[in-house]
Amino acid sequence: MPIFPAPDGTGLAVHLHGSGAAPPVVCLPGGPMRAGRYLGDLGEVTDRRRIAVLDLRGTGDSEEPHDPASYRCDRQVEDVEALRKHLGLDRFDLLGHSAGASLALHYAARYPERLRRLALIAPSPRAVGFELPAAERRRIVARRAGAPWFAAASTAYEAIAAKTATAADWSAVAPLYYGRWDSAAQRHHAGERGQRNGAAARIYNSAGAFEPGTTRAALGAVTVPCWWWPVNWTGSPARRSPAASPGCSRTAGSSCCPGPRTTRGWTTHPRSPQPWADSWPEAGLRRGLMRTAGRAGAGRRSPG
Repeated sequence: MPIFPAPDGTGLAVHLHGSGAAPPVVCLPGGPMRAGRYLGDLGEVTDRRRIAVLDLRGTGDSEEPHDPASYRCDRQVEDVEALRKHLGLDRFDLLGHSAGASLALHYAARYPERLRRLALIAPSPRAVGFELPAAERRRIVARRAGAPWFAAASTAYEAIAAKTATAADWSAVAPLYYGRWDSAAQRHHAGERGQRNGAAARIYNSAGAFEPGTTRAALGAVTVPCWWWPVNWTGSPARRSPAASPGCSRTAGSSCCPGPRTTRGWTTHPRSPQPWADSWPEAGLRRGLMRTAGRAGAGRRSPG
């Protein structure tokens, strides 16, 4: 497990998985501020490509910074740039999941020339100022009606929306984060308790983290292929903000991936916010991620 220094001296950990000669896909975890362990091998993506999963500062095996304000999303862009230099990459493939997509978009806006491809999986579009309407959220939640856990999850969702939620409510909505609420999904979810830095998470999206207009304008310089993969349900208006319907997907997707070679995907059936944990129920999503990851020889290495 390599450790490298951030610009402020904080020791950051990167976990390398897979094998092959191609440069690794750099992966930014969500949470926000959850250790990258939950990404695993991204549903066997490592069968074809190496991945480099960054533990954001203060999570997993990375050190806590001296300045807690540096947990803010925009303040962590230079950590990603330090990782690029550590890996010796000139241009690279970048993947952001959920809240990690906000950091990926910040990086893309600041360093568009360093990207080869961009993948946004179940992204939070906070960075570009998109918010899913409350009615749309409830419509998405209602699509899970009929599941044995739905009544409890629906009630808990309303408590979360009203900002009166208890710890029990947050537990009750957990099935909404997965395509199948089976034993594997339950084990995956249980791991969050020891992987998330709650104090850092409260700072990650805090005031000043996002300037949507500035970011949208800067993303206009991003012309590399972008794989935007929204999900069609969400259990938490406070912790998840994915695009849902085709219309919402197009609005948020166009803001995040304005380039002419953008690839976007959406359907009218539910998608999991953590698809690799559901064994990639949609083959198209796994193929798309592999395509975004590229093939051997993609990307160039830099001497420094």
